Amino acid sequence: MNRNILFLACSQATMMTVISLTLSSSALIGRQLGSPDLATAPLAVQYLATMLLLYPIAKLMELHGRRIIFFGGALIGALGLAIAALGIVSHSFILFVFAGFFVGTFNAVGQYYRFAAAEAVPAQRKSTAISLTLTGGILAAIAGPLLARWTKDFLTPAFLASFIALIGVALLGALFATRLRLPTTIQTNDREVHRPFIEIAKNPKFVLAVLGGVIGYGNMNLLMCATPLAMLGSQHNFSQTATVIQWHVVAMFAPSFFTGHIIQRIGILPVMLLGCIFTLGCIFVSLQGSEVAHFEVALILLGIGWNFLYVGATSLLTETYHKGEKTLVQSFNDTLVFFGVTLATFFSAKLVNTLGWYSLNIYASIPIILLAISIMFMLKPQLLSLALLTERDKK
Repeated sequence: MNRNILFLACSQATMMTVISLTLSSSALIGRQLGSPDLATAPLAVQYLATMLLLYPIAKLMELHGRRIIFFGGALIGALGLAIAALGIVSHSFILFVFAGFFVGTFNAVGQYYRFAAAEAVPAQRKSTAISLTLTGGILAAIAGPLLARWTKDFLTPAFLASFIALIGVALLGALFATRLRLPTTIQTNDREVHRPFIEIAKNPKFVLAVLGGVIGYGNMNLLMCATPLAMLGSQHNFSQTATVIQWHVVAMFAPSFFTGHIIQRIGILPVMLLGCIFTLGCIFVSLQGSEVAHFEVALILLGIGWNFLYVGATSLLTETYHKGEKTLVQSFNDTLVFFGVTLATFFSAKLVNTLGWYSLNIYASIPIILLAISIMFMLKPQLLSLALLTERDKK
């Protein structure tokens, strides 16, 4: 494996370990420190910070290179986790929410690991590099929830030791960043003509890539953040919830070993369509009941669906811009993605408390169905061409 891809995957693992543990615990901590309807506010602030900082971080990377920003982002994440631990021990909801801004900064920086991977390999291997980098999430899927279970009650109050342990994980991410051998600055050709953004935005591929990222990630976060609260309402304990989240995160990243290869064989759009189908499968299973097995199978299907949509949408996006336009396009795309994620996260507690788990899933299916229709509409010319070629071969 390419050295940079290896350390980017390790960096992804540390960032996602932080994110997966905060996902499985923050809503429960927020519920204890604040009100039930604001239980997901700390996570929402985390994603709000990610959304707001994506473009400034991209500009900093353009000026100073990716490695130093990856290093600094991990250190800021460690600071945020220390503040979160202080909020827990002092029983301060405000402090715990405030910590989310720093953890969200780490998350924002981590969104560029996959783009750095795409730039570290030849063009024909971009999809594979992106998916291999995301395999770091598999380690996170195991480490995050296990760490939560082992450390939850190690100190008082609950989860204090978990967040202290995560400080070390974030610092490990900073160490991995120092091992990267990336260009100190992102080189662009000054003679290259930069198109007006409106011209880029008129490209149907660009529109579909952005929609795939926004709907796929936002929908996944809505259901994932609501799951701990829905399981609590169904009288399931934290250990069961952590296991469900663990298998969900495994399912998010395990397909990355082969998603890139599948894209090379059947194309980006069919893989994105498969992502929609798996997500709808998640919703179908969720509607069948509220036993642990229902949550577990549903979240596994949700993770696979997210992977196909996320890798597919990222790969499609890289086909829509020239080299000198990538800072604007990448940051614009991820800003919209995390705007959707922030809204989904903030309202997930209120929605699951007001509508219930069953109705929430019904509403979540609507944007996925619309996205699937859009993908099929764009696939239609390709299918017609394939049919004509097949007919010609028969003759």
